[in-house]
Amino acid sequence: MKRCIISLSHCRLPILSSFQLGSAPGVFPFFFVGSLSHNLSSLGLSGTSRPFPDYSPKKPTITDAELVLHIFTAIKQRRYEPLRRVLKPFESKFRPDHLIWVLVRIKNDYELVIDFFNWACLRRDPTLEARCIVVQIAVSSKHPKTAHELIRDFWVKPKLDVGLSFSHFVERLIYTYKNWGSNPLVFDIFFQVLVEAGTFNEARKLFDKMLNYGVIISVDSCNLLLSRLSNTFTGVDIALKIFSEFPDMGVCWNTASHNIIIDSLCRLGKLKEAHSLLREMESRGCVPDVISYSTLVDGYCHAGDLQRALELIGEMGLKDLKPNAFTYNSIIVFLCKNSQVVEAERVLRGMMSHGIAPDNVVYTALIDAFCKLGNLQAAYWLSNEMQNRQIVPDNITYTALICGLCRSGKMVEADKLFHEMLGKRLNPDEITYTAVIDGYCKAGQMKEAFAVHNQMVQMGLTPNIVTYTALADGLCKQGDLEAANELLHEMCSKGLELNIYTYNSLINGLCKVENTVQAVKLMEDMELAGLHPDTITYTTLMDAYCKSGEMVRAHELLSEMLDKGLQPTVVTFNVLMNGFCISGMLEDAKRLLSWMLEKGIKPNATTYNSLMKQYCIGNDMRSTIEIYKGMCTQGVISDSNTYDILIKGHCKARNMKEAWYLHKEMVSKGFSPRVSSYNALIKGLFKKKRFAEAREIFDEMRREGFVADKEIYNYFVDLNYDEGNIEMTLKLCDEAIENFLVKKTHNEQR
Repeated sequence: MKRCIISLSHCRLPILSSFQLGSAPGVFPFFFVGSLSHNLSSLGLSGTSRPFPDYSPKKPTITDAELVLHIFTAIKQRRYEPLRRVLKPFESKFRPDHLIWVLVRIKNDYELVIDFFNWACLRRDPTLEARCIVVQIAVSSKHPKTAHELIRDFWVKPKLDVGLSFSHFVERLIYTYKNWGSNPLVFDIFFQVLVEAGTFNEARKLFDKMLNYGVIISVDSCNLLLSRLSNTFTGVDIALKIFSEFPDMGVCWNTASHNIIIDSLCRLGKLKEAHSLLREMESRGCVPDVISYSTLVDGYCHAGDLQRALELIGEMGLKDLKPNAFTYNSIIVFLCKNSQVVEAERVLRGMMSHGIAPDNVVYTALIDAFCKLGNLQAAYWLSNEMQNRQIVPDNITYTALICGLCRSGKMVEADKLFHEMLGKRLNPDEITYTAVIDGYCKAGQMKEAFAVHNQMVQMGLTPNIVTYTALADGLCKQGDLEAANELLHEMCSKGLELNIYTYNSLINGLCKVENTVQAVKLMEDMELAGLHPDTITYTTLMDAYCKSGEMVRAHELLSEMLDKGLQPTVVTFNVLMNGFCISGMLEDAKRLLSWMLEKGIKPNATTYNSLMKQYCIGNDMRSTIEIYKGMCTQGVISDSNTYDILIKGHCKARNMKEAWYLHKEMVSKGFSPRVSSYNALIKGLFKKKRFAEAREIFDEMRREGFVADKEIYNYFVDLNYDEGNIEMTLKLCDEAIENFLVKKTHNEQR
């Protein structure tokens, strides 16, 4: 594989400015912050690369050596016998160590190595060292696909501790490198597996690790990282940051790299920066290709700037770059969305004259645009042309035509096309059915509309609010208000509560923006429309009143709800419980809990958590423990919030023995403590001079990727310094600078 020379003088790219990089936060804030001087030093600009270690496996005993010799002799002398048959006599004595000793003897026979390794794997899982040895042999034997599979098979194991497994794997890969292969492609393959698995942090760690050994991950593998990151909403900024940083570490970006970044910038709406990057490509030693230009053309089309898009297409012609189908598709879809259908069809004809065949997307966009303009003749003509060119129409194409016919009142043709669609085993969706229903309703053919509605339900599709609005609207236009009202009642009686869900969603949204007055009015409108508010409706409004401290009004709603025969759920009571607690009405909260237990309404962890949290805030651990014991007595299982509340409460009260026990219990049950409870526990243990336990929690916190308070870092920096552990002292200082200086400055700049 072609690699970049370590000298950076010919491949260094200018760093993108913070303005060019954007300001959206990344999902891995610590991911790409590192010391460039350290990386440059690793590249040999101010120091030497670290040598790979010599491989020195454990020596076999005389007995083991004899067994290995017998196995080697048996497999070399076999003719056509299966390996499992030849090795049958050795199965009972075979151990993992024997695998490596045999591999030493057969390492130059790739096929035999793989067969023997597979045989050994059927007996028991190989050691990590053995797997890495076979990976090295596969790469050096020019079988990278096998190496990729061997690494991937290990990496996708369930319940894999990613951080720990990464450290072990890369350590074994480096250890076996020098004597078993010495092909740097092995690290590229591992890097690719990490990226494909989405473990981007580990991929970056591998990149940095290999710099220490003078190995630079290839540009193709780095492009894979750019591409995977840019496909995630939160990873785009990180991809941009890599693009600016990696040239200083020896990576020479190519045209594909620039295309990925141009696409990322376009999707962020940073078209000016994307265009600038296109202009700078040649000065960076990369020639823009059709993809470079087409990506930017599509970006301008999405932004509504057709003029810039057309200018770029003209520029492509000057550079002897022919637009491809994607280039034309972007222009045609843009014109269709802006009702410029005539111009869109003209572009289509120009596209075809250049020998570029349009696809289903282009034809469907044009058909839909003509249908929306009411030009069904043109839409049908395009549909026929599409099929004559052997381009098969899909659900969306048929739906576009059916919608156009229904809007024009041509229900006979629409029905014919609808059945043609079914005959081709293309399943109509909710949009198709709703369009037909709406068409029949507008034509006053309510019998046919309800027949299609029934067919829709039989097909397992759930009518949406548009469907029922169309039916109700059709009935109202016929003056049949009673039938329209009956329709809504019928929906409720059949359990089709979509309208209720819609109202509840609207009420919930209003409550979230604290517009309780309008939410109440909407509930009244809901009743006027023939839909009765349900438990969710009342609970949502009660929650809004509780959060605003209007407990009297919340209680009135509960009474109204009970009078209507609606049964409150535990969520309803939790809303009231939380309201009492945040209003400081703890005695009322306790009475509510007692009432729930008397009525046989089983509280859940959230119910108890609200009470315990308030008592902890008031530093009343006696009442907190009383509530917790009651919770356990009722058989209610604690959740992560329960543990966090109790741990912080005990730490605040300096009950460190209880806090320590609860933390251990929490972790053993699979719950992840929060940063706040970690910090509270460590500080409490330090105050009690229980340094060993504090160190254990601190190490656990760091392994989980959490950042401790500055004060805690100061504790452990001083502690390690006093103990003479200078290496750990410096490491913690670096971490503190990374977390509280570099990141803070970075975030402020962003």
